[in-house]
Amino acid sequence: MGARSDSGFTAESSEGPEPPLADSYGRVANKLRIQVTDRCNYSCDFCMPKEPVWLDRREILTFEEITRMARILAGMGVEKIRLSGGEPLVRKDVAKLVSFLAEIQRIRSISLTTNGSMLKEVAGELKSNGLAGVTVSLHSLKPDRYRLITGASNMLPRVLEGIEEARRAGLSLKINCVIRRGNNDDEILDFARLVRDWSVPVRFIEYVPFDGRHLWDAGRVVSGSEMVQKVSTVYKLIPVPRERGGTASTYRFEDGSKGEIGIIASMTRPFCADCGRVRLTADGKIVPYLFINNGYDVRPLLRGEAGDDEIRD
Repeated sequence: MGARSDSGFTAESSEGPEPPLADSYGRVANKLRIQVTDRCNYSCDFCMPKEPVWLDRREILTFEEITRMARILAGMGVEKIRLSGGEPLVRKDVAKLVSFLAEIQRIRSISLTTNGSMLKEVAGELKSNGLAGVTVSLHSLKPDRYRLITGASNMLPRVLEGIEEARRAGLSLKINCVIRRGNNDDEILDFARLVRDWSVPVRFIEYVPFDGRHLWDAGRVVSGSEMVQKVSTVYKLIPVPRERGGTASTYRFEDGSKGEIGIIASMTRPFCADCGRVRLTADGKIVPYLFINNGYDVRPLLRGEAGDDEIRD
């Protein structure tokens, strides 16, 4: 058994890792997505139901339970962690969780996906506690349209301030933008200019049926190739070899400008074949896929008398 750390958790021994977490297709999980809460302070029309039903707080894993599960998975080869939600920053003291996860020896990086509305106040603390980077979901640069998409009034200036604060804190930064035909596809070039002005990577995401309001329509999907073609009418792009297990096809500017554009083409160019992700839901289920309706429930084990070996098995 390893030594106790300041957080009260048992650190790993110096022995080698357990056998990797591999599935029947030969895919090896080295990245963990942790949903720290199902709650969100936004009601994006392509995501959130009009009347969401939140989990009871007693069903949500504690920071200690999350950290224990992350430590077990790190022993099986997980190296990178991303915190998500809901909106992860609505969970109180989430920076404390970052500090707990940062103590796990085999974890090389911790990042977080956020809508950015609360980022300004906590960016510095997150960085100090071990966070490496943030990805901000930003689906429009037009205030009125941003409000219609997110249901959040007067929040775009706060999000932009949060992005600036994250930059000042030294956090690695990316922007995610879900593109929908007839909604924000006319802003593709605006985001491309933002990449060049801010030297910040932007990931354009195809519209997928993650659809709490049942509004999804295949006709509103703008393909990744169409997005690249649109940008290329103004800025010539050079493709970058895709990282194995990565979600995005990446492009750089031919003229050498900093920043890059990524395309996450879940609908037209699925990347499931070499996916290296495993997910831990807020209520303690291990799921291999974003849209799966069930999973492996580890919460009873975490709250019972199960040892790490039993949970690992």
